[in-house]
Amino acid sequence: MPWMKWLDEVKWDANGLVPVIAQEAESGDVLMFAWMNREALQKTAELGRAVYFSRSRNKLWFKGEESGHEQVVHALRLDCDNDVVLLKITQKGHDPSIACHTGRHSCFYQELREGAWVAVEPVVKDPKSIYKP
Repeated sequence: MPWMKWLDEVKWDANGLVPVIAQEAESGDVLMFAWMNREALQKTAELGRAVYFSRSRNKLWFKGEESGHEQVVHALRLDCDNDVVLLKITQKGHDPSIACHTGRHSCFYQELREGAWVAVEPVVKDPKSIYKP
């Protein structure tokens, strides 16, 4: 299909994946990093919500399918080398927003301080209350 040509312009890695950064549209906060395969990127564009590819589960992962913390996609961007996707999103499901499976706003909550990684962002909600055992 000619209208799907945009997917062919993405430089997929040897596993058919592309790295994806999810950035909160309003604040500019980088919330998470994940992977997409061709189907996930296509579904993300079609649905207007983030769909990733879970390498550990080897399947599509609709962000928020378990936690309720969906990501509404406002824009999809491709970097200058066509090998990294940036999603401008609004994180839904909790206020303040939670993107990380640790119950934090962002997956990037650790900071290097004096030679050690230190958690510098609080847990917004206990992940045991978010995910089913």
